[in-house]
Amino acid sequence: MVRETSLLPRDLICPLFVDENAQKPVPIPSLPGFFRHTVETAVSEVDAIWELGIPAVIVFGVPRHKNDTGSSALSGIVQDTISAIKSDVPEATVIADTCLCEYTSHGHCGIVNEAGAILNGPTLEMLRRIATSYARAGVDIVAPSGMIDGMVGAIRTQLNEEGFDGVAIMPYAAKYCSSFYAPFRDAVDSGCAFGDRSTHQMDPANSDEAVREVRLDLEEGADIIMIKPALPYLDIIYRIKKTFGVPVAAYSVSGEYAMLRSAIDNGHLTDDSIYETLLSIKRAGADMIVTYFAKEAAKKLASE
Repeated sequence: MVRETSLLPRDLICPLFVDENAQKPVPIPSLPGFFRHTVETAVSEVDAIWELGIPAVIVFGVPRHKNDTGSSALSGIVQDTISAIKSDVPEATVIADTCLCEYTSHGHCGIVNEAGAILNGPTLEMLRRIATSYARAGVDIVAPSGMIDGMVGAIRTQLNEEGFDGVAIMPYAAKYCSSFYAPFRDAVDSGCAFGDRSTHQMDPANSDEAVREVRLDLEEGADIIMIKPALPYLDIIYRIKKTFGVPVAAYSVSGEYAMLRSAIDNGHLTDDSIYETLLSIKRAGADMIVTYFAKEAAKKLASE
């Protein structure tokens, strides 16, 4: 009767991987229980997710070909998947991760020069084009995840000019340069061929910087703010929610899943730890949580 925080299936967002090379679902070893899907099996997966009361998926693509500019992101498996989902399950909210790291041969989040530095202007132009292609396919929300300077403003301007002012933007506004991303990078083959992402992702030691980054994204037109990772940055989730009072999403990332999944599968923890972990993220201030435990959590919540 006096419980302050609730966790419901409608608070969850489920990641969805689609692979242009796949002929059938391909298991992802670093993410037990997850697969790289074809368009057809992705739609079936969304059907199942929707039936559990989970309202949204976030789509990540694995292209057939990668190059220095990530041009495969402009058309292909993600656009086809968005269209197919919206045709079959129109009520589901479809979010598309909007970045180049899954599509570039070097694995970085933008177009780079000979020295390996990200070129901001050319990268923004690609992100504008990618976001517009997702909007044309029927996406509800684009989620630019590279923390490229000016990405929200560039995408918002482009979407509005193309008549897609109803498409929301959920930037990864405070995305830390974290060791917890490793299983995801295996899942989409997006490891860096050289260097790392510390030039454009946040230093784990910084908190004030997160406030500055979020403020900039809101000023450029962000609708929902994403904090990533979640568990090591609960203080950031709390601070951003208290400071700005805007819709906040938290991404409980692949490393968090792998850590907890291993502990549960090896009998060191029970699956009650899933609920407790997600509840802590919600209690910190997240309005919605991207989690690889979405289906498992929704089933448990439905049985209570």
